[in-house]
Amino acid sequence: MAIEVSKNAKGLIFDLDGTLSDSLQGHVSTWNMVGEKYGFVFDVNMIIEMTGRPTIEFAKKIVEQFGIAADPKDLAQTKQEAFWDLAKSLQPINEVVSIVKEYYGKLPMAVGTGAGRKTAHIQLETLNITKYFNAIVSADDVRKYKPEPHTFLKCARLIGVEPQYCQVFEDGVLGIIAAQNAGMMVTDVRPYINYGAWLSQ
Repeated sequence: MAIEVSKNAKGLIFDLDGTLSDSLQGHVSTWNMVGEKYGFVFDVNMIIEMTGRPTIEFAKKIVEQFGIAADPKDLAQTKQEAFWDLAKSLQPINEVVSIVKEYYGKLPMAVGTGAGRKTAHIQLETLNITKYFNAIVSADDVRKYKPEPHTFLKCARLIGVEPQYCQVFEDGVLGIIAAQNAGMMVTDVRPYINYGAWLSQ
C-alpha cells in the first residue's frame, strides 16, 4: 500500500527524522553514548513521545529526570556531535522519498523539522535530496516547536501555499498535532514504514 498525495494538495511538507531519514535508531544509539558518559540509561520511549522537539529539549528532560549534575547544553552538544558523525551513513526512507522525487517540479515542497539546521542539512545532503526542496525550516528558524504549528506555517509561507492546501507527512505524534493545529492535511507515515523491532522494545 503506497502513501497517497491528496488531490487537493498544492504544496507538500515533510518531517525529516523518521519520515525522510531512517535516523531514529541513530538517535537512540547516540543518546545511549551520551548516557554512558553522564551516567543514565536512555529510555527509547522518549524518542516516540518527543520526536519533533529539538535536542536541547531532550537534554533538559534527561537532566531533570535523572538528576544529572550537568548543563543540558553540554549533553545536547555531545549528542549532536556524535549524531553528525553517524548521520553521514544514514539511509533514506524510500516509501516517503519516492513521493518527493515523483512530485519534484510539480508541487512546491518543504522540510519542517525539529532538528537543528546543521543536523538537518547533513542528513539531507547525505540522502542527496536537498535539491528537491524549496524551503527547509529547522528548530533554529522558529521560537516555538512542535506541537505548536509555527514550523509548518513557516514552511507554507516560504513555499507560497495556503495552509489548508498543504499536506504534511509525519511520523511523530507532536508533528501530527502541529500539522492539525496549522489547519493542514496530514498523513501519518508510520503505517507504511517498517522501523524495526527496536521501537517496540
